[in-house]
Amino acid sequence: MSTEFDISAVNDRIAKESSFIDDLMTEIGKVVVGQRYMVERLLIGLLGDGHILLEGVPGLAKTLTVSSLAGAIGTSFQRIQFTPDLLPADVLGTLVFNPKEGSFSIKQGPIFSNIILADEINRSPAKVQSALLESMQERQVTIGETTFPLEAPFLVLATQNPIEQEGTYPLPEAQVDRFMMKIKVGYPTRDEELEIMRRMARTGEKTVVREVVTPKQILDARAVLNALYIDERVEQYIVDLVVASREPESVGLGMLKPLIEYGASPRATINLNLAARAHAFLQHRAYITPEDVRSIAMDVLRHRIAVTYEAEAEEISSEDIVQRILDTVEVP
Repeated sequence: MSTEFDISAVNDRIAKESSFIDDLMTEIGKVVVGQRYMVERLLIGLLGDGHILLEGVPGLAKTLTVSSLAGAIGTSFQRIQFTPDLLPADVLGTLVFNPKEGSFSIKQGPIFSNIILADEINRSPAKVQSALLESMQERQVTIGETTFPLEAPFLVLATQNPIEQEGTYPLPEAQVDRFMMKIKVGYPTRDEELEIMRRMARTGEKTVVREVVTPKQILDARAVLNALYIDERVEQYIVDLVVASREPESVGLGMLKPLIEYGASPRATINLNLAARAHAFLQHRAYITPEDVRSIAMDVLRHRIAVTYEAEAEEISSEDIVQRILDTVEVP
């Protein structure tokens, strides 16, 4: 009886705390046509306190969607264009010498915002990319001898162009692993493209999103995620998926062993759980189902599995391997 009462109480709390989701989606939809998948994943990252890597060709409204999200939440937003000549100080900030007083003062960089868009992150050398690592992992920035905590919510959304690889610097594996999800942004449908043309092919007109959610509501929603019910069988399912990426023979996929350089790290297990919770929250549910896990599994795992040269020769990608695992591991 007490269990039923607890679940009922959580259901009521979820219904109340998640009521802003529909308003947020509607407001962003006033500016961004389609791309619901991308918007939902951005919200999952925001709720799950995880960073997101966006991959897609130019012109797919990635920047517009991120800036619209920041505007609808009423948080600060900074777009950093990563270029080969970008320096770590251009991102984090630096010490500035004051000759009158003979002392140094700290000038904070654009990283001191709630939502950061790191545009074409692989255009800059590893030194600049690694400058993001402390802020992404520790939620803090060190300039000189002073460490500054970053204001919550803090979210890094990085974009990559999958076409132009000349003059790019591959992201270090340690940094890639710190992204909760890697999202592949696709082209709009024909009907969506028609609507985009009708809305955007006008001069001098610009729709601006209004603030419909406060940062406090986002932080409160994060706290609610911990109250969502997840059955032990679903937890076991999450672990089974991750272990199968390291030991495919354990689920009868021994033929994948020569194709996998290394499997997903424990961060994948943590992020699968967090992302599944956030996915259930978006559906206004107080419990996590295996379908929540399956819905976000590709986004959480695709960048955490490295394939061998043999797999590349056979044109087998990490996504193919994830799909085989999802098709094989028994769903509770």
